[in-house]
Amino acid sequence: MKIGIDLGGTKTESILIDDKGNEIFRKRIQTEKNYEGTIKGIISLVKEIEQKFNKVNSIGIGMPGIVSKYTSLVKNANSIWLNGKPLKKDLDSILNKNVNIENDANCFTLSEAVDGSGKDFNVIFGVIIGTGTGGGLVINKKIHQGINQIGGEWGHTSLPNRNDIDKKYAKKCFCGLEGCMETYVSGPGFSYIFNNINNENFNSHQIIAEFKNETERSKLALENYVDHLARGLSNVVNIIDPDIIILGGGMSNVDYICENINKQLKKYIISDTFHTKVVKNKHGDSSGVRGAAWLS
Repeated sequence: MKIGIDLGGTKTESILIDDKGNEIFRKRIQTEKNYEGTIKGIISLVKEIEQKFNKVNSIGIGMPGIVSKYTSLVKNANSIWLNGKPLKKDLDSILNKNVNIENDANCFTLSEAVDGSGKDFNVIFGVIIGTGTGGGLVINKKIHQGINQIGGEWGHTSLPNRNDIDKKYAKKCFCGLEGCMETYVSGPGFSYIFNNINNENFNSHQIIAEFKNETERSKLALENYVDHLARGLSNVVNIIDPDIIILGGGMSNVDYICENINKQLKKYIISDTFHTKVVKNKHGDSSGVRGAAWLS
């Protein structure tokens, strides 16, 4: 059996699955926003599972950010209390077993590659369009990290062919750069642009609710969103040429996006044939924690 843990800034979720992917146990706790508390939470979840079931030899953890293979310290985590800490080393020592830690977008993509929407494909690009924007690349059921461990991080590549409207209404990215895909296709990015254009204070859910009433401004907002997403994904297709692209995160639940992205994306790729399909995930919010389990 395999233990997977999805370590987020708000919640820490654990899952136990068998080697066929069947879920046996699941539990979610609040994440303590300090290093010692986060470790205690992980340990409590592992001990509870092993007391109720059998012990396991290794554990998989998905988290925003990554453990550097050069320093063995956490980097790029938006749970900032983890950055610079030897998380894997400490957990290995306390639990007396191997703990595999991966970026959460990589875990999402691995989950969908193993037994999700990408199970019948060799090259899968996973996209997170939620509170943030991230991605992961899995080839032949193996995560491709890259030499700098940023493989798939398309959220901080620039929106192609930015026009004056794109430049005027999007905000500067938290990373310090301008024009990042995250500022256009994340949920907060989508709502920021809508509010800036329409002088409103809506969140993404309110905009989608308005879209159901077929208002012109909400229709235009989603049309622009799909175009932004297509332009960003065209870089992925033109460089990686994946078999399939799988959408995850809150914005992937908007039917209009999944129904229109393939047609729009075809306009921007440099090929007279287009066989890559953009599809919705199979496992929803469970993909990240399931992918973490498949690491072990």
